[in-house]
Amino acid sequence: MATWGLIAETTVGGGDRKHVEAYVLAHVEGEREAALAELGRRARDYVPEHPWNPKRRRLFRHGDGFLLVLDGAWQSYSTRFTIAELLEDSAVVPAPPEPPAPEDSVQPPPAGPAGERDADGVPVKPAWLGRTDLP
Repeated sequence: MATWGLIAETTVGGGDRKHVEAYVLAHVEGEREAALAELGRRARDYVPEHPWNPKRRRLFRHGDGFLLVLDGAWQSYSTRFTIAELLEDSAVVPAPPEPPAPEDSVQPPPAGPAGERDADGVPVKPAWLGRTDLP
């Protein structure tokens, strides 16, 4: 089952400080059509910070989302609403890996002259220790 992010990219600030910021409004589990329907509902109800007294409000549908254009007294402001499938999230802890299958037939090679290993299979004396042919 897919997880869809409902994303709003909206104009904030005004004048020389006017810029676009992106926000994840919500996540929707399930089918793409259900996520798009929820996004449409949120786009219709959305009230942005700017402009304070909009003269005109237009909502357009395009591709995987909507575009809201608000005309203010001096400038226009827009908010783009899109859905996108969530592929990765660093805030979600991944499931622990499954333990490897036991391999009874595989034996580690002998280590050093004595071949002694500790409980983890690590050589007690490394094979290179005491070699005279190494620099």
